Amino acid sequence: MAGVPEADEAPEGGGGIRSVLTIGSLVSPSGNEVHFPELDGKIIGLYFAANWYPKCEAFTPVLAAAYQQLKGRGAGFEVVLVSCDEDRPSFERFHRTMPWLAVPFGDLRCKKRLSGRFQVEGIPRLVVLAPDGEVVHPDAADLVHRYGEGAFPFSAARVAELEADDQRKYASQTLEKLFSVDGIKKEFVTGGNGQVPISSLVGKTVGLYFSAHQCAPCMKFTAKLAGMYSSLKGKAEDFEIVYVPMDKEEDGYLRSCSDMPWLALPYDGAPSRALARYFDVREIPTLVVVGPDGKTVTRDGRNLVNLYFDMAFPFTDAQIRLRQEAEDKAAKGFPQSLRHRGHRHELSIVSEKSGGGPYICCECEEQGLGWAYQCIACGYEIHLRCGGSAGTG
Repeated sequence: MAGVPEADEAPEGGGGIRSVLTIGSLVSPSGNEVHFPELDGKIIGLYFAANWYPKCEAFTPVLAAAYQQLKGRGAGFEVVLVSCDEDRPSFERFHRTMPWLAVPFGDLRCKKRLSGRFQVEGIPRLVVLAPDGEVVHPDAADLVHRYGEGAFPFSAARVAELEADDQRKYASQTLEKLFSVDGIKKEFVTGGNGQVPISSLVGKTVGLYFSAHQCAPCMKFTAKLAGMYSSLKGKAEDFEIVYVPMDKEEDGYLRSCSDMPWLALPYDGAPSRALARYFDVREIPTLVVVGPDGKTVTRDGRNLVNLYFDMAFPFTDAQIRLRQEAEDKAAKGFPQSLRHRGHRHELSIVSEKSGGGPYICCECEEQGLGWAYQCIACGYEIHLRCGGSAGTG
Protein backbone atom coordinates (compact mmCIF):
# COMPACT_ATOMS: atom_id res chain seq x y z
CA MET A 1 0.00 0.00 0.00
CA ALA A 2 1.46 3.32 -1.06
CA GLY A 3 2.54 5.69 1.67
CA VAL A 4 2.79 3.02 4.38
CA PRO A 5 5.63 3.83 6.79
CA GLU A 6 8.20 1.33 7.98
CA ALA A 7 7.10 -1.05 10.77
CA ASP A 8 8.43 1.05 13.63
CA GLU A 9 7.75 4.46 12.11
CA ALA A 10 4.68 6.53 13.00
CA PRO A 11 3.03 8.78 10.41
CA GLU A 12 4.08 12.41 10.47
CA GLY A 13 2.24 14.45 13.04
CA GLY A 14 1.08 11.14 14.53
CA GLY A 15 0.07 10.67 18.12
CA GLY A 16 -2.39 8.53 19.97
CA ILE A 17 -3.81 5.79 17.78
CA ARG A 18 -1.57 6.94 14.91
CA SER A 19 1.44 5.84 16.93
CA VAL A 20 -0.01 2.31 17.05
CA LEU A 21 -1.67 1.92 13.65
CA THR A 22 1.21 3.12 11.50
CA ILE A 23 -0.75 2.97 8.23
CA GLY A 24 -2.37 5.52 5.96
CA SER A 25 -5.99 4.31 6.13
CA LEU A 26 -8.34 1.54 7.23
CA VAL A 27 -11.17 -0.16 5.34
CA SER A 28 -14.88 -0.25 6.08
CA PRO A 29 -16.95 -3.47 5.82
CA SER A 30 -17.98 -2.33 2.33
CA GLY A 31 -14.31 -2.06 1.30
CA ASN A 32 -14.04 1.75 1.27
CA GLU A 33 -10.95 3.51 2.62
CA VAL A 34 -11.46 5.42 5.86
CA HIS A 35 -8.92 7.86 7.30
CA PHE A 36 -7.93 8.40 10.89
CA PRO A 37 -9.93 11.47 12.00
CA GLU A 38 -12.84 9.07 12.79
CA LEU A 39 -10.66 7.38 15.42
CA ASP A 40 -8.86 10.35 16.93
CA GLY A 41 -9.73 11.01 20.57
CA LYS A 42 -11.60 7.73 21.03
CA ILE A 43 -11.00 4.54 22.98
CA ILE A 44 -10.03 1.85 20.46
CA GLY A 45 -10.45 -1.90 20.61
CA LEU A 46 -8.06 -3.84 18.37
CA TYR A 47 -9.97 -7.01 17.57
CA PHE A 48 -7.72 -9.92 16.58
CA ALA A 49 -9.92 -12.60 15.05
CA ALA A 50 -10.37 -15.01 12.14
CA ASN A 51 -13.29 -16.27 10.11
CA TRP A 52 -12.23 -19.91 10.50
CA TYR A 53 -12.18 -20.03 14.32
CA PRO A 54 -15.52 -20.93 16.00
CA LYS A 55 -14.81 -18.89 19.15
CA CYS A 56 -14.35 -15.77 17.00
CA GLU A 57 -17.57 -16.53 15.14
CA ALA A 58 -19.36 -16.79 18.49
CA PHE A 59 -17.76 -13.71 20.05
CA THR A 60 -18.19 -11.32 17.11
CA PRO A 61 -21.98 -10.81 17.55
CA VAL A 62 -21.46 -10.31 21.31
CA LEU A 63 -18.91 -7.59 20.62
CA ALA A 64 -21.08 -6.10 17.87
CA ALA A 65 -24.06 -5.81 20.24
CA ALA A 66 -21.93 -4.00 22.83
CA TYR A 67 -20.41 -1.79 20.13
CA GLN A 68 -23.81 -0.72 18.78
CA GLN A 69 -25.04 0.10 22.29
CA LEU A 70 -21.98 2.24 22.97
CA LYS A 71 -22.25 3.97 19.59
CA GLY A 72 -25.91 4.68 20.28
CA ARG A 73 -25.09 6.57 23.44
CA GLY A 74 -22.08 8.37 21.97
CA ALA A 75 -19.54 6.70 24.23
CA GLY A 76 -16.51 7.39 22.00
CA PHE A 77 -15.56 3.78 21.32
CA GLU A 78 -14.33 2.25 18.06
CA VAL A 79 -13.18 -1.21 17.06
CA VAL A 80 -10.59 -2.10 14.44
CA LEU A 81 -10.38 -5.64 13.10
CA VAL A 82 -6.90 -7.10 12.79
CA SER A 83 -7.68 -10.13 10.68
CA CYS A 84 -5.94 -13.49 11.04
CA ASP A 85 -7.69 -14.88 7.96
CA GLU A 86 -5.57 -16.65 5.40
CA ASP A 87 -7.22 -15.39 2.19
CA ARG A 88 -8.94 -12.21 1.05
CA PRO A 89 -12.42 -13.70 0.34
CA SER A 90 -12.58 -15.10 3.88
CA PHE A 91 -11.48 -11.77 5.32
CA GLU A 92 -14.10 -9.88 3.30
CA ARG A 93 -16.92 -12.27 4.22
CA PHE A 94 -16.00 -12.05 7.89
CA HIS A 95 -15.58 -8.27 7.87
CA ARG A 96 -19.00 -7.79 6.26
CA THR A 97 -20.58 -9.25 9.41
CA MET A 98 -19.06 -6.43 11.48
CA PRO A 99 -20.01 -2.77 11.90
CA TRP A 100 -16.43 -1.50 12.36
CA LEU A 101 -13.22 -0.80 10.45
CA ALA A 102 -10.31 -3.11 9.67
CA VAL A 103 -6.63 -3.06 8.87
CA PRO A 104 -6.42 -3.70 5.10
CA PHE A 105 -6.05 -7.42 4.38
CA GLY A 106 -2.93 -6.88 2.28
CA ASP A 107 -1.04 -4.99 4.96
CA LEU A 108 0.74 -8.03 6.37
CA ARG A 109 3.49 -5.90 7.87
CA CYS A 110 1.08 -3.94 10.04
CA LYS A 111 -0.80 -7.04 11.19
CA LYS A 112 2.43 -8.84 12.06
CA ARG A 113 3.74 -5.83 13.94
CA LEU A 114 0.53 -5.44 15.95
CA SER A 115 0.45 -9.15 16.82
CA GLY A 116 4.04 -8.94 18.01
CA ARG A 117 3.62 -5.69 19.90
CA PHE A 118 0.64 -7.00 21.89
CA GLN A 119 1.94 -10.58 22.11
CA VAL A 120 -1.17 -12.06 20.53
CA GLU A 121 -0.99 -15.83 20.87
CA GLY A 122 -4.69 -16.70 20.91
CA ILE A 123 -7.92 -15.39 19.41
CA PRO A 124 -10.39 -13.81 19.86
CA ARG A 125 -8.39 -11.04 21.51
CA LEU A 126 -9.57 -7.47 22.19
CA VAL A 127 -6.76 -5.08 23.08
CA VAL A 128 -8.21 -1.78 24.38
CA LEU A 129 -6.22 1.42 23.83
CA ALA A 130 -6.70 4.87 25.33
CA PRO A 131 -6.87 7.90 22.99
CA ASP A 132 -3.15 8.46 23.62
CA GLY A 133 -2.35 4.92 22.40
CA GLU A 134 -1.60 3.48 25.86
CA VAL A 135 -3.02 0.05 26.71
CA VAL A 136 -6.14 0.25 28.90
CA HIS A 137 -6.73 -3.51 28.93
CA PRO A 138 -4.59 -6.21 27.27
CA ASP A 139 -7.59 -8.43 26.49
CA ALA A 140 -11.14 -7.24 27.20
CA ALA A 141 -12.87 -10.13 25.41
CA ASP A 142 -13.77 -11.74 28.74
CA LEU A 143 -15.16 -8.45 30.03
CA VAL A 144 -17.37 -8.03 26.96
CA HIS A 145 -18.56 -11.62 27.33
CA ARG A 146 -19.54 -11.04 30.95
CA TYR A 147 -20.72 -7.44 31.00
CA GLY A 148 -21.37 -6.34 27.43
CA GLU A 149 -21.37 -2.58 26.98
CA GLY A 150 -21.32 -2.19 30.77
CA ALA A 151 -17.57 -2.99 30.72
CA PHE A 152 -16.78 0.35 29.02
CA PRO A 153 -14.28 2.04 29.38
CA PHE A 154 -12.53 -1.24 30.35
CA SER A 155 -10.31 0.45 32.94
CA ALA A 156 -9.03 -1.18 36.13
CA ALA A 157 -11.38 1.03 38.13
CA ARG A 158 -14.38 -0.06 36.06
CA VAL A 159 -13.43 -3.74 36.37
CA ALA A 160 -13.17 -3.35 40.14
CA GLU A 161 -16.65 -1.77 40.23
CA LEU A 162 -18.14 -4.61 38.19
CA GLU A 163 -16.51 -7.32 40.28
CA ALA A 164 -17.66 -5.68 43.51
CA ASP A 165 -21.19 -5.46 42.12
CA ASP A 166 -21.01 -9.16 41.19
CA GLN A 167 -20.00 -10.06 44.73
CA ARG A 168 -22.96 -8.12 46.12
CA LYS A 169 -25.34 -9.86 43.71
CA TYR A 170 -23.96 -13.32 44.47
CA ALA A 171 -24.10 -12.70 48.23
CA SER A 172 -27.79 -11.69 48.08
CA GLN A 173 -28.76 -14.16 45.35
CA THR A 174 -32.11 -15.96 45.59
CA LEU A 175 -33.95 -18.03 43.03
CA GLU A 176 -36.54 -15.29 42.51
CA LYS A 177 -33.80 -12.70 41.96
CA LEU A 178 -32.13 -14.93 39.35
CA PHE A 179 -35.25 -14.73 37.26
CA SER A 180 -35.27 -10.95 37.62
CA VAL A 181 -31.72 -10.40 36.31
CA ASP A 182 -31.29 -6.99 34.61
CA GLY A 183 -34.78 -6.03 35.78
CA ILE A 184 -36.46 -8.64 33.57
CA LYS A 185 -38.79 -10.42 35.98
CA LYS A 186 -40.20 -13.86 35.30
CA GLU A 187 -42.77 -15.36 37.66
CA PHE A 188 -43.43 -18.57 35.75
CA VAL A 189 -41.61 -21.25 33.81
CA THR A 190 -43.31 -23.66 31.43
CA GLY A 191 -43.80 -27.39 31.87
CA GLY A 192 -45.70 -30.17 30.20
CA ASN A 193 -48.90 -29.16 32.00
CA GLY A 194 -48.62 -25.41 31.50
CA GLN A 195 -47.17 -22.66 33.63
CA VAL A 196 -45.32 -23.46 36.86
CA PRO A 197 -44.72 -20.67 39.41
CA ILE A 198 -41.07 -19.99 40.12
CA SER A 199 -42.05 -19.67 43.77
CA SER A 200 -42.78 -23.45 43.73
CA LEU A 201 -39.09 -24.11 43.07
CA VAL A 202 -37.88 -22.24 46.16
CA GLY A 203 -36.25 -24.62 48.64
CA LYS A 204 -35.28 -27.13 45.95
CA THR A 205 -31.98 -27.86 44.27
CA VAL A 206 -32.42 -26.41 40.77
CA GLY A 207 -30.31 -27.00 37.68
CA LEU A 208 -30.26 -24.22 35.10
CA TYR A 209 -29.56 -25.99 31.82
CA PHE A 210 -28.12 -23.81 29.04
CA SER A 211 -28.46 -25.71 25.77
CA ALA A 212 -29.74 -25.52 22.19
CA HIS A 213 -31.22 -27.73 19.48
CA GLN A 214 -28.94 -29.34 16.88
CA CYS A 215 -25.85 -28.88 19.05
CA ALA A 216 -24.13 -32.28 19.02
CA PRO A 217 -22.58 -32.01 22.54
CA CYS A 218 -25.96 -30.76 23.84
CA MET A 219 -27.85 -33.68 22.32
CA LYS A 220 -25.48 -36.20 23.89
CA PHE A 221 -25.53 -34.55 27.31
CA THR A 222 -29.30 -33.96 27.28
CA ALA A 223 -29.84 -37.72 27.01
CA LYS A 224 -27.52 -38.36 29.96
CA LEU A 225 -29.02 -35.54 32.01
CA ALA A 226 -32.52 -36.92 31.34
CA GLY A 227 -31.41 -40.29 32.71
CA MET A 228 -30.03 -38.67 35.84
CA TYR A 229 -33.16 -36.53 36.24
CA SER A 230 -35.40 -39.60 35.98
CA SER A 231 -33.27 -41.47 38.52
CA LEU A 232 -33.41 -38.61 41.05
CA LYS A 233 -37.15 -38.19 40.53
CA GLY A 234 -37.53 -41.93 41.16
CA LYS A 235 -35.71 -41.44 44.48
CA ALA A 236 -38.07 -38.54 45.31
CA GLU A 237 -35.16 -36.11 45.56
CA ASP A 238 -36.14 -32.42 45.72
CA PHE A 239 -34.55 -31.60 42.37
CA GLU A 240 -35.72 -29.71 39.30
CA ILE A 241 -34.18 -28.52 36.04
CA VAL A 242 -35.08 -25.39 34.06
CA TYR A 243 -34.07 -25.20 30.42
CA VAL A 244 -32.47 -21.84 29.59
CA PRO A 245 -32.70 -21.72 25.78
CA MET A 246 -29.73 -20.66 23.72
CA ASP A 247 -31.59 -21.51 20.50
CA LYS A 248 -31.36 -19.02 17.65
CA GLU A 249 -34.86 -19.82 16.37
CA GLU A 250 -38.14 -20.63 18.10
CA ASP A 251 -38.55 -23.83 16.10
CA GLY A 252 -35.30 -25.12 17.56
CA TYR A 253 -36.49 -24.15 21.03
CA LEU A 254 -39.73 -26.09 20.60
CA ARG A 255 -37.83 -29.14 19.38
CA SER A 256 -35.47 -28.88 22.35
CA CYS A 257 -38.38 -28.73 24.78
CA SER A 258 -39.91 -31.83 23.20
CA ASP A 259 -36.72 -33.76 24.04
CA MET A 260 -36.61 -32.63 27.68
CA PRO A 261 -38.73 -33.87 30.61
CA TRP A 262 -38.19 -30.76 32.74
CA LEU A 263 -39.25 -27.13 32.89
CA ALA A 264 -38.20 -24.33 30.54
CA LEU A 265 -38.00 -20.57 30.28
CA PRO A 266 -40.21 -19.18 27.51
CA TYR A 267 -38.57 -18.35 24.20
CA ASP A 268 -38.25 -14.58 24.41
CA GLY A 269 -34.48 -14.22 24.52
CA ALA A 270 -33.89 -11.53 27.12
CA PRO A 271 -34.07 -13.60 30.36
CA SER A 272 -31.92 -16.35 28.84
CA ARG A 273 -29.27 -13.88 27.70
CA ALA A 274 -29.33 -12.16 31.09
CA LEU A 275 -28.82 -15.46 32.93
CA ALA A 276 -26.06 -16.54 30.52
CA ARG A 277 -24.27 -13.27 31.14
CA TYR A 278 -24.80 -13.45 34.90
CA PHE A 279 -23.25 -16.93 35.09
CA ASP A 280 -20.63 -16.14 32.44
CA VAL A 281 -21.74 -19.03 30.21
CA ARG A 282 -19.21 -19.36 27.37
CA GLU A 283 -20.18 -22.69 25.87
CA ILE A 284 -23.09 -25.08 25.75
CA PRO A 285 -24.21 -27.34 27.21
CA THR A 286 -23.70 -25.80 30.65
CA LEU A 287 -25.46 -26.89 33.84
CA VAL A 288 -25.46 -24.38 36.71
CA VAL A 289 -26.77 -25.78 39.99
CA VAL A 290 -28.52 -23.55 42.53
CA GLY A 291 -29.03 -24.84 46.07
CA PRO A 292 -32.17 -24.77 48.25
CA ASP A 293 -31.00 -21.45 49.73
CA GLY A 294 -30.91 -19.85 46.27
CA LYS A 295 -27.10 -19.62 46.19
CA THR A 296 -24.96 -21.05 43.40
CA VAL A 297 -23.63 -24.50 44.29
CA THR A 298 -21.59 -25.05 41.11
CA ARG A 299 -21.30 -23.90 37.53
CA ASP A 300 -19.65 -27.20 36.67
CA GLY A 301 -22.74 -29.41 36.81
CA ARG A 302 -22.14 -30.86 33.36
CA ASN A 303 -18.78 -32.33 34.34
CA LEU A 304 -20.11 -33.58 37.66
CA VAL A 305 -22.99 -35.39 35.95
CA ASN A 306 -20.56 -36.93 33.48
CA LEU A 307 -18.32 -38.07 36.32
CA TYR A 308 -20.78 -39.21 38.96
CA PHE A 309 -24.25 -39.32 37.33
CA ASP A 310 -27.00 -39.18 40.02
CA MET A 311 -24.42 -39.72 42.78
CA ALA A 312 -23.33 -36.11 42.21
CA PHE A 313 -26.57 -34.86 43.79
CA PRO A 314 -26.84 -32.40 45.54
CA PHE A 315 -23.59 -31.25 43.85
CA THR A 316 -22.11 -29.75 47.01
CA ASP A 317 -18.39 -29.76 47.81
CA ALA A 318 -19.07 -32.25 50.62
CA GLN A 319 -20.83 -34.66 48.26
CA ILE A 320 -18.08 -34.44 45.65
CA ARG A 321 -15.46 -35.15 48.32
CA LEU A 322 -17.41 -38.26 49.32
CA ARG A 323 -17.46 -39.44 45.71
CA GLN A 324 -13.73 -38.81 45.34
CA GLU A 325 -13.01 -40.70 48.55
CA ALA A 326 -15.15 -43.60 47.34
CA GLU A 327 -13.22 -43.66 44.06
CA ASP A 328 -9.91 -43.62 45.93
CA LYS A 329 -11.05 -46.63 47.94
CA ALA A 330 -12.38 -48.49 44.91
CA ALA A 331 -9.18 -47.84 42.94
CA LYS A 332 -7.24 -50.03 45.39
CA GLY A 333 -9.06 -53.04 43.99
CA PHE A 334 -8.00 -52.41 40.38
CA PRO A 335 -4.83 -53.91 38.83
CA GLN A 336 -1.89 -51.52 38.57
CA SER A 337 -1.57 -52.11 34.82
CA LEU A 338 -3.37 -53.80 31.96
CA ARG A 339 -3.52 -54.14 28.21
CA HIS A 340 -6.66 -52.74 26.66
CA ARG A 341 -8.04 -53.92 23.35
CA GLY A 342 -8.31 -50.33 22.15
CA HIS A 343 -4.58 -49.61 22.47
CA ARG A 344 -1.33 -51.40 21.63
CA HIS A 345 0.66 -50.34 24.72
CA GLU A 346 0.33 -51.32 28.34
CA LEU A 347 -1.75 -48.89 30.41
CA SER A 348 -0.82 -47.93 33.96
CA ILE A 349 -3.19 -46.81 36.70
CA VAL A 350 -2.77 -43.13 37.66
CA SER A 351 -4.46 -40.78 40.10
CA GLU A 352 -4.98 -37.04 40.00
CA LYS A 353 -1.76 -36.71 42.01
CA SER A 354 0.22 -38.85 39.57
CA GLY A 355 -0.90 -37.55 36.19
CA GLY A 356 -4.62 -38.38 36.01
CA GLY A 357 -6.03 -34.88 35.59
CA PRO A 358 -9.12 -34.05 33.50
CA TYR A 359 -9.37 -36.22 30.39
CA ILE A 360 -11.79 -37.62 27.82
CA CYS A 361 -12.05 -41.40 28.00
CA CYS A 362 -10.88 -42.96 24.73
CA GLU A 363 -13.34 -45.84 25.23
CA CYS A 364 -16.66 -44.18 26.09
CA GLU A 365 -15.76 -40.57 25.07
CA GLU A 366 -17.02 -39.15 28.37
CA GLN A 367 -15.12 -36.94 30.76
CA GLY A 368 -12.87 -38.37 33.42
CA LEU A 369 -11.04 -36.87 36.36
CA GLY A 370 -8.42 -38.31 38.65
CA TRP A 371 -8.19 -42.08 38.42
CA ALA A 372 -7.55 -43.54 34.97
CA TYR A 373 -5.63 -46.12 33.01
CA GLN A 374 -3.10 -44.16 30.98
CA CYS A 375 -0.48 -44.82 28.33
CA ILE A 376 2.44 -42.66 29.42
CA ALA A 377 3.92 -42.66 25.91
CA CYS A 378 0.79 -41.79 23.91
CA GLY A 379 -1.57 -40.08 26.31
CA TYR A 380 -4.29 -42.71 25.70
CA GLU A 381 -6.60 -42.71 28.76
CA ILE A 382 -9.68 -44.63 29.83
CA HIS A 383 -11.85 -44.73 32.92
CA LEU A 384 -11.05 -47.49 35.40
CA ARG A 385 -14.52 -48.92 34.75
CA CYS A 386 -13.87 -48.96 30.99
CA GLY A 387 -10.67 -50.86 31.61
CA GLY A 388 -12.77 -53.64 33.08
CA SER A 389 -15.96 -53.45 31.05
CA ALA A 390 -14.33 -53.13 27.64
CA GLY A 391 -12.09 -56.12 28.14
CA THR A 392 -8.42 -56.66 27.54
CA GLY A 393 -6.42 -58.29 24.83
